[in-house]
Parts: sequence; structure tokens; C-alpha cells
Amino acid sequence: MSSSKTSRKTKTSKKPLYIAAGVAIAAITLGLVSWEASTAPAERPSGGSGASAAPRIDPVAELKALVRRESGDKLAVGRADAPVVLIEYSDFKCGYCGKFARDTEPELVRKYVEDGTLRIEWRNFPIFGADSEAAAKAAWAAGQQDRFAAFHTAAYADGSKEKGFGEARLVELAGQAGVQDLERFKKDMAGEQAAAALKKDQDEGYRIGVTSTPSFLVNGQPIAGAQPLDAFTTAIARAKAAARP
Repeated sequence: MSSSKTSRKTKTSKKPLYIAAGVAIAAITLGLVSWEASTAPAERPSGGSGASAAPRIDPVAELKALVRRESGDKLAVGRADAPVVLIEYSDFKCGYCGKFARDTEPELVRKYVEDGTLRIEWRNFPIFGADSEAAAKAAWAAGQQDRFAAFHTAAYADGSKEKGFGEARLVELAGQAGVQDLERFKKDMAGEQAAAALKKDQDEGYRIGVTSTPSFLVNGQPIAGAQPLDAFTTAIARAKAAARP
């Protein structure tokens, strides 16, 4: 599996994986069967940690339960009752996340979100240090003014991450995304709610064993890395067929 090829060491999260009964086996299955088995490109922070064995349960059921389907979710697009939900764990400094956002995601939106088949729920999962976390909070803040998807597009534009994610740059990206109240944006970005929302997404990812970005779940089925479009269309078709009554 391809690992991160950053030119310098990056600050990585030291949070342990949670080994609670139930979610532990999801993490193991996710890590050993999918995340680690995949040869698709994905970026990792330097270092890493693993999970110890636990009694086997149904991991797909555990992963399916992560779908939120909240009608007011600012970090989601698509109908709350769509038969297929794609959960995406990503980092704005991840090059492969950017590739997926530019090359694959727009086609999934056009082909499946617009016809009601697919819902995409984003999870901010920064693994490359302080800039990554700042960008995640900024994306959440943009979402409070219904501009998360537009911020997502601007932040993942080709060459964007090379400019960094300092405060001035994040405000610039918010402006590009059409955020109207930039003072509110800055306050939201620095507020406790943004930090809490980020922690919720991070805790979820660590709990199921996500160690690289981008990582995906399609109705509970893992996909690791920036796979070709065909991998997603196949997974969505299978998930839709399985969801039929």
C-alpha cells in the first residue's frame, strides 16, 4: 500500500485507537481486511498504531450504524433517505484526498446524488498536524453558513494546499466559497463548537481503525484510498441493490 511521501516529518496524532467491545472488531476488520489490504493510493502520517484482537462480531453492521442521516447536517449532500450513503474521512492537506475531490467526487454527485441514489457525509479527519486541523475547523465554520461543499471545492483545488492553511488563507478560501459573513466565520472557526465537531469526527475515525486518508464507507463497506471511479460506481450499485426491500 502506498504511504505518505511528504518531504518533511509531519506532526501526527498520538490518540490511541479505542478498543471497546464491538467497535474494536470493526477496527480490526477494517484495518486488516480493507485499509491495509488495499493497494490504492492513500496518505498516512509518519508512525502509526494498531489494535489487538477481540471476539468476532459483524463488522459491517457496526460500520453501517455510523451513518447519521441528519436532515440538517451541514457536512453532507444528498437526500437523508437516500438508499446509499458514502462516508468520507479526509484531510485538506492530503494530496490523494484532493485528487478524489477533483477527479471523482463531482462525477458521483452528478450521477448519483442528483438522482437521489447517494448521500455523501463528510468527516473531517485531519492527520497532518495543526494546518490540517485549522482547515477542518474552517470547513465546519463555512458549513454553518451553508458553504461547506463550496469551501471543500476551493480548499481541494489544484495547488491550494501548497499555499498553506493559515488564518488569512482560510478567510480567503471562505470568501472564494461564497461565505457571506466572514467575521462570523472567523469566530465560528475558533469556537468550541468547531473543536467539538472535529473531535466527534476524529473519535469516530480512530474508533473504527482509520489510519490513512482518504478512507470511505459505502453502506458500511470500506474503500481505502483514492480508487478509480469504477470502484465507487460498482460499490454504489451493489449497495443500492442490497438496500432494496
